[in-house]
Amino acid sequence: MARNRNRAPEGAPLPGDVLTLRIEALVFGGAGLAHLEGGRVVFVAGSIPGELVEATVERSHADYTEAAATRILEPSPGRIEPRCPLFGECGGCQLQHMSYPAQLRAKEGIVREQLRRIGRLDDGCVRPIVGAAEPWGYRNHLRFSTGKKWGDVGFISRRGRGLLKVESCPIADPWVNGLLPSLQGKGAGLHQVQVRHNAATGSFLINPEIRGLEVPSGQTSYLEVLGGHRFAVSASAFFQVNSAQAEEMVRLVGESLPEQGEILVDAFAGVGTFAVIFAHRFRSVIAIEESNSAARDARTNAAEMPNVSIRVGKVEDSLPLIGVAPDVVLLDPPRPGCAAPVIEAIIRFRPSVVVYVSCNPATLARDLRALVDGGYALDHVTPLDMFPQTGHVECVSRLTLADPGAPR
Repeated sequence: MARNRNRAPEGAPLPGDVLTLRIEALVFGGAGLAHLEGGRVVFVAGSIPGELVEATVERSHADYTEAAATRILEPSPGRIEPRCPLFGECGGCQLQHMSYPAQLRAKEGIVREQLRRIGRLDDGCVRPIVGAAEPWGYRNHLRFSTGKKWGDVGFISRRGRGLLKVESCPIADPWVNGLLPSLQGKGAGLHQVQVRHNAATGSFLINPEIRGLEVPSGQTSYLEVLGGHRFAVSASAFFQVNSAQAEEMVRLVGESLPEQGEILVDAFAGVGTFAVIFAHRFRSVIAIEESNSAARDARTNAAEMPNVSIRVGKVEDSLPLIGVAPDVVLLDPPRPGCAAPVIEAIIRFRPSVVVYVSCNPATLARDLRALVDGGYALDHVTPLDMFPQTGHVECVSRLTLADPGAPR
């Protein structure tokens, strides 16, 4: 620790320093927020809003400090014993020390705060968060890191140094946990091992091929089911990791989309999930996807739907050039949100409804502000807990054109 003590901006706490802090709120990502007397921001892993903690500094940056709670002086009523023995070391979960109701309150609070602070939006549009019926054993897609010497399989430490061998993960799909013991010792020479499984179809994928495994491996794709439809998903393509909450997302998106429409643009379409599920509501669906492998899957999944067309390319390049004016746009971007040309194209096309699915409340708030400034009214934002025990939260939002009578 002494070797790193000088690695901090002048006047900032040094690695190893112990601070006594009152935790003010939870921030996106799962850390507690506190301030030093001079106003410096400190993010404290393993803390809960309202608690008084002793926290050990891990790293100081130019404008904030990272620390971890090492002693709880005044615990929150929402504090519980973490279920996983690796909690605090593993970077996969951030909130196992919080009761599930406390997690949901904190996540809804994060969404409200980001909309107010970043988006300058009234948080009265935020609906109650949709929690998970089962906050454990849900994750059906995991990427395990491997040990070069012994072939152990596990996760990288929260601090980014060293492999944590994992015998069982409490948020993992039970089938994945059943497979884990047989993976141990077989990871030597591999960078990662990807495991995906869908309980409804029984289909699974283990990649790359692993010799000596008692189940087949090396699959290039597998089958998911969502919204009553089956989806072929390639090893490199994205699909939601929580099947039950993905169904809730489909429900929320379906409630936000019009029952009937002319042209739907499904931007960031992935393997065509929303395009396929909601194709029956529209005369025409244009799905835009940048990934070649995901677009190939989308074509397979939409093969029996003649009103769905797939366009391959970046949404910021493709959407402005689609050649028609959609009446509905569905956005489901990655964490950085929408590039400026996407928002500009929507404002120019003036679709009557925009539905925005987001995995990052900060970029969601930024993009919603831009759409509201461009003539849209924000109807509602519904937080969705897709990843219990972690600091992440999804949202489904709907905007409608404030003056639909104006010419396009």
